[in-house]
Amino acid sequence: MQFNIEINDQQVSAKRGETIKNVLDRIGIHVPTLCYMQGFSPTGGCRMCVVEVEGISELVPSCAHLVTEWMKIKTHSPRVIKARKVLVELLLASHPDDCLYCERTGTCGLQDLAFEMNITERKHHIKRQQIQVDKSCSSIIRDPAKCVLCGRCIRVCDEVIGVSAIDVVGRGSDSRIGTSYNRGLNVQTCVKCGQCIMVCPTAALSEKPGFQHVLDALNNPDLYPVVLFSPTIPASIAEAFNIKASRDILNLLRAALKKMGFNQVFDASMAGDLAIMEEAAEFIDRFNKRENLPMFTSCCPSWVRYVEECRPRLLPNLSTTGSPQQLMGRLTKNYITSSASQKPENVFVVSVMPCTAKKHEAAGDRMKDGKSFNVDAVITTRELVKMIKFLGIDISSLEPEPSDSAFSMRSSSGNLFGISGGHLEGLMRTIHFMMTGVEMSSIKISELRGLKNKKEARVKAGKNLFNIAAVSGLANAKILLDEIEAGRADFQIVEVMACPNGCINGGGQTLGADEKELKIRMKALYDVDDEEIIKVAHKNPIIVDLYDKFLAKPGSGHNMELLHVSRTSTDGK
Repeated sequence: MQFNIEINDQQVSAKRGETIKNVLDRIGIHVPTLCYMQGFSPTGGCRMCVVEVEGISELVPSCAHLVTEWMKIKTHSPRVIKARKVLVELLLASHPDDCLYCERTGTCGLQDLAFEMNITERKHHIKRQQIQVDKSCSSIIRDPAKCVLCGRCIRVCDEVIGVSAIDVVGRGSDSRIGTSYNRGLNVQTCVKCGQCIMVCPTAALSEKPGFQHVLDALNNPDLYPVVLFSPTIPASIAEAFNIKASRDILNLLRAALKKMGFNQVFDASMAGDLAIMEEAAEFIDRFNKRENLPMFTSCCPSWVRYVEECRPRLLPNLSTTGSPQQLMGRLTKNYITSSASQKPENVFVVSVMPCTAKKHEAAGDRMKDGKSFNVDAVITTRELVKMIKFLGIDISSLEPEPSDSAFSMRSSSGNLFGISGGHLEGLMRTIHFMMTGVEMSSIKISELRGLKNKKEARVKAGKNLFNIAAVSGLANAKILLDEIEAGRADFQIVEVMACPNGCINGGGQTLGADEKELKIRMKALYDVDDEEIIKVAHKNPIIVDLYDKFLAKPGSGHNMELLHVSRTSTDGK
């Protein structure tokens, strides 16, 4: 039912069930907010979006107040502006004065509100509590002093990720967002996904930096720095440099990384192909033996940690194949750099990932000597952008540079790891070939594509019909797991990614991406699948050569030692 309401002395059409903010957004009137998030039920907690409604004595939060017929609203009356300004001033009164060197300068929601409200001085002074910064986690830093109590991180951790590692503690004026028993994130149920960072309006949550560590390595003449990057990086980094995001800027990225000082540049999509080969062999073995099914993929370290911490009974169902980052790091240290006459201990491997949890994964993935790491440093998409700008590299003016290493040759299947459902789609192509000796009649599995958080398909391979599913957002995975354990769902393979829609929306990606930008990143990955000549992992000549010269048959004992990990402990490996 439609009816008219009055907003700022103008007649506007509204629908029953809409909130005031819904109507304001539709007609292009902006009201500030800290706690509101698209797709989540509103709470009205921050009170920043208050408006004046005729007949109601108190200001009402527009995000949570429903419209009614003949309602008269003022969005920027003197009373409303004063209330918002006081709210921001009170938040600033206890906020640290480190904007000049804060991680979020220029992308801080509180800073934006101060500019928007024309606040040019501190009017209130509140004694600040000395709260220790939590640096215990290998991926995420938590600085409670910068928290504005918007509650976004709590809601994402609870409703999207489903682990509730943080919550409101204390009462009244002593309320703050914290952890159980005030202990570090490293001992909480935190899965290190970084989705809390993506929604935090300030620097109360940020990734543990690898910036300086990498710079030091690039300037150390005794080290041989090499870099590997996730397939999502070319698809998403363009946004930061005003390059058409639908274009795969793979060769421009390689040129920028070489300009930074890396001796060799590797596309981790190749390791995605290797992971597919091992997973396919692993699944076929399980299927023939009818054991540890369904098999769950293991490329997402946040998902692996969730199983280790919250569902250890499912550990036997996790694939033992290492993630592409783990595999690429191990290959680089053990085989690839030997062609450059480099010793493993002199090779410094940097991984560029869209994911903060990869920092945690790398910290637990050691070489055979137990002392050094297969990946020495992990930086996020955001950190790479920062480094490129810091080093004065104009990426748009660089001459595109093709791969200088055969080990960067990929199939489009390995490139699909960045989107929910893509890993499973590439995996099924190779499982079909290994079981039947022929390629799938149509390699695209349309049911696994798109931005839905749960996707199901049925794939036939010879006489076998497989029920498969891809789910993103661990809260959605929990629902599916409950159905499987209760016998209400039957799948042979399940792909799980912690972040909604997969790595294109990872916790290390550029901040503020909306659904339109996610679709552009997704399209860039699918465009590669359309354009790439090699579309299946088992036809990547580098993979074939690796198995011929260095590795044994997929799933063999030698490969189990090098390319697989133990699923019997929770040490992060």
